[in-house]
Amino acid sequence: MRHGARPARLLPWTGPEGRPCYLLTDGDGPLSRIADVVETTHLDMAEDLLDHAAALLADARATPEQLRFMLHRMREALTDVHRVAESRGMRSR
Repeated sequence: MRHGARPARLLPWTGPEGRPCYLLTDGDGPLSRIADVVETTHLDMAEDLLDHAAALLADARATPEQLRFMLHRMREALTDVHRVAESRGMRSR
């Protein structure tokens, strides 16, 4: 999606029906800054989850339920990180 010469920014969240949200901007407005904060938060949370996953996988007493819960959270984090990477890739073109 493009807005003039500049591509629309893929936001790090989806709409109510899970559809992508885009922002038409010069990249320095208040919504852009909020999107930057959300992207950073997603990346930080994914890093924390990786640390938690390593600890849980090293624990021989981890239950299947705990591992399944962690796997669900990892899927969510990977979805968020993928969206951030896709958005940043679109902006660097």
